[in-house]
Amino acid sequence: MPFDVLKGGVSRRTLLRSGAGLIGGAVLPMGWIAPGFADEPAMGTWPAGSQGDSVTIGASVPRTGAYAVQGEDELKGIQLAVEHINSGHDLMKKIAPKLTKGLLGKQVKLVVADSAAKPNNAVQEQQTFINENKVVVMTGATSSAVAVALNKFAQREKILYLTGISGSNDTTGKDCARYSFRQCFYGETAANAIGPVLLKAYGKGKKAAFMTPDYTYGHTVTKSVNDYLTKNGGWTMVTNQVSPLGTQDFSQYLTNIANSGADVIINVNWGRDAVLSVQQAKQFGLTPKMKMVIPYQVPFLAKEVTPELTEGVYAATDFWWTLEDKYPLAKMFVAEFQKKFGYRPEWTANNGYMQFAIWARMVSSAGTFYPPTVIKEYEKGEKFDSTVGEVYFRAADHQLVRPVVIVRGKAPKDMKSKDDYWEVLDVVPGEGLMQKPDAFGCKLGDYT
Repeated sequence: MPFDVLKGGVSRRTLLRSGAGLIGGAVLPMGWIAPGFADEPAMGTWPAGSQGDSVTIGASVPRTGAYAVQGEDELKGIQLAVEHINSGHDLMKKIAPKLTKGLLGKQVKLVVADSAAKPNNAVQEQQTFINENKVVVMTGATSSAVAVALNKFAQREKILYLTGISGSNDTTGKDCARYSFRQCFYGETAANAIGPVLLKAYGKGKKAAFMTPDYTYGHTVTKSVNDYLTKNGGWTMVTNQVSPLGTQDFSQYLTNIANSGADVIINVNWGRDAVLSVQQAKQFGLTPKMKMVIPYQVPFLAKEVTPELTEGVYAATDFWWTLEDKYPLAKMFVAEFQKKFGYRPEWTANNGYMQFAIWARMVSSAGTFYPPTVIKEYEKGEKFDSTVGEVYFRAADHQLVRPVVIVRGKAPKDMKSKDDYWEVLDVVPGEGLMQKPDAFGCKLGDYT
């Protein structure tokens, strides 16, 4: 069909909403622009990835290695979100009210690869997804090193990246990208939320020993927590034990902590590293003599180390399932997830689900998959309901403004069910926890 026929009455947006793919899966010449898409230039996988009756998203998550348990939970949240987008589920519609069945008339497909929490793996996998599947959006990471790498890759390739789990300040700070969006909380917000709780519980002038994984997540979380406690409580960092990702034996680090005179251990390790370090701190006799704090809560930690070791431990987190008593959408999400997977979700799953629920909202509101238009929909900063109440994105750094949840580990005798590990102490509003948008050096980059 010649282009001048289409110009008469069928707009690009109408074509997209109808799901009428003109070329389907055909391979297009470099720089070729499909009829009906000519008002927006070819870029990334646009328009090829948005034609036909489906679109594909690419997830590179750790399914092996130190963060595998959390990666699998995150993936389950993504899988549930895709199912709900395609079926037009009521929960998804409450977040994305313009959604029908599918997104702009298209079914969403998911392709998955194991990143093992390694940045090079994640980038190579996403490049394969681009080449073979024409993915319109990328996701994954339970490592901020992966998130930062994919931020840069997304900006270069001009394909949206929905950050997985990433606690580093840098992800929406100095390493932010126009093409990347983060839904979850991070080091600075965790520190500002849990800091007052620690000062109230333990007092001022304490000595802290930090355990820090040696990459961007660990260093920025440690800095934010230490800065808060030093400035506001006169605490002193007496030692900072930095260990590589995947450490099995923490004895040398724990020996140094034992000799440091610390009152409190602030354990920033994550995934399997957190499990082993908590277990070994107990074996060394450091806890409960020294108090343990987990400033960035690790999904499944209490289950894996047993609640005896997390009893009384303070943590900041993104989501906990008992928020179903406070937020109607949390109640719906927990019920749907438990029905499908047989256990109550951790916050990794919630993050995976929410990232794609929000994406469905933005795409359905924009009426197109064209990346710059979708990005500008996020940047409008409109408030909407979520599983933790009303939230919105900051246009200046693409960080969701959302609350941080403060929890404390329950004693086994106080648990009401087998997965009732944490007591929610507070849900701290997000705006007051966040730095100014440019404080960590964010420069988003161009749309095209």
